Amino acid sequence: MDLNFTLFQIGFLPVGIIDILDILLVAYILYKTYYIMFRTRAVQMFIGLLIILLVSMITHALNMRGMSWIFDSLKTVWLLAFVILFQPELRRVLSLMGQSRLIRFFTKEQRNLVVSEIVRGTVELSRRGYGGLIVLVRDIGLKSIAETGIKIQSVVSSALIVSIFNPRSPLHDGAVIIQSDIIEAAKCILPLSKNANLEYKYGTRHRAAIGMTEESDALVIVVSEESGTISLVESGEMVRGLDYDTLHDAITEGLRRSAKR
Repeated sequence: MDLNFTLFQIGFLPVGIIDILDILLVAYILYKTYYIMFRTRAVQMFIGLLIILLVSMITHALNMRGMSWIFDSLKTVWLLAFVILFQPELRRVLSLMGQSRLIRFFTKEQRNLVVSEIVRGTVELSRRGYGGLIVLVRDIGLKSIAETGIKIQSVVSSALIVSIFNPRSPLHDGAVIIQSDIIEAAKCILPLSKNANLEYKYGTRHRAAIGMTEESDALVIVVSEESGTISLVESGEMVRGLDYDTLHDAITEGLRRSAKR
């Protein structure tokens, strides 16, 4: 039985059910790829690669041998460049593909444990009067920021967070970068917010937290050294005066929204 029997023709091209299904699947994949990369730094590179692909198709259609040879020679390089440029996005796509109910159950349990450790460490910083700046990586990678500090590569624990921000520690000045369940680096330098309308009561630590969330989708926890106030910053907006429960709920909700995008 021929599943791809002709439904209609466009000029001399027959169009069947399989052809329509093929077009819909390609369109869906392109749409989902753009949706995943939307509002990230990779979207412009993605559009650039699409333009190069379109030009390659045109040169083949026009039988431009010289240009076609150049584009064909670069196919391997394109694949390597694609993997390097879109590493965070590809990691996100693979994670979305693996989000079955069973996998989500175990990852949710693991994430809750990590969030609890982070919140316990934050509350302890506040209790001891230590300042703190903790960056939680979501979809946009922060490798360039992590490279400004000291590599840690350790499993998240509340005790380690408190030790890092102890004023006697050589790592206390700067931010900690946490990705998944790993403390990637400490003593990292964050970009300060360029928002001229910020209140003057915000110090360097709070301005760095706001600046980081203006340039990425990260969540940033700030503990004031002067007052012990715990704040959470997302997309340039700061929520102050959090305790254990409200901070835990806010972080969990922020990570959940990121996983659903």
